[in-house]
Amino acid sequence: MSNEPRISLPSRQIADDLRAEIDAGRLPPGAKLPPLRDLAERYGVTRNTANKALGLLQMEGLVVTRHGSGAYVREPHPIRRLGPDRYARHRWQVTTVTAHADDRPNSETTQQQGYQTQEVSLIAADGHTAAALGVDIGASVYERARVMTRDGIPTHTMTSYYRPADVEGTPLVDQSPGIAGRGGGFQVLTDQGLIPHEISEDLSARMPTTEETLLLELSAGEPVVEVHRVTRMADGRAIEYARGVHAASRFVWSYTFDIPD
Repeated sequence: MSNEPRISLPSRQIADDLRAEIDAGRLPPGAKLPPLRDLAERYGVTRNTANKALGLLQMEGLVVTRHGSGAYVREPHPIRRLGPDRYARHRWQVTTVTAHADDRPNSETTQQQGYQTQEVSLIAADGHTAAALGVDIGASVYERARVMTRDGIPTHTMTSYYRPADVEGTPLVDQSPGIAGRGGGFQVLTDQGLIPHEISEDLSARMPTTEETLLLELSAGEPVVEVHRVTRMADGRAIEYARGVHAASRFVWSYTFDIPD
């Protein structure tokens, strides 16, 4: 037997009609939706049925509710396009990013100021970290956890792990917020003689935890994209393992590559 909540046909009809108005622009971003009493009267249903319709739209991330005020069409966040070029050496010390108005490559762009918190601690490596860095499970590694923002709005988290011998005494283990040192984490590794050469990334989508929803200020029903990154030197030695959690509505991953034989 399914454990999914039962949604009445009238609720779905109300949600479909409101969604159509949002898609057509008749209810633009930031617009207030009709109050429950008006929807109930319009469709001849109870307020509870109308409220379930708004709940559907909220779960889809189309609307947000404000306590004591009502429901509003969610205003979209600027979207950042992510590809291999974000790791280019000339970008290591850049703290501004280019964001697009929507997911189209040619949409209007704006420059946003990036910032990050930083929390560093020495922890025992779990299975994923140990496998990525080539150390034993339980071995001591440095964990460098950051919350990334653009113009003060949180967009994603990134937590990196390093062998202590590689980063001890460097800006990578400094608790100061902002990029590490004057050129960022990859520059710090390069200064240590650990030159980043190759990056592997795995991406997967999922629903956020309660903590991630609060931390990233996510709308109800909005998924996240989890990124696992391993940075290696030219000889294949891993020098960083990182896990990131990105608000799905604020990023597009974009790649152009030759088709393998």
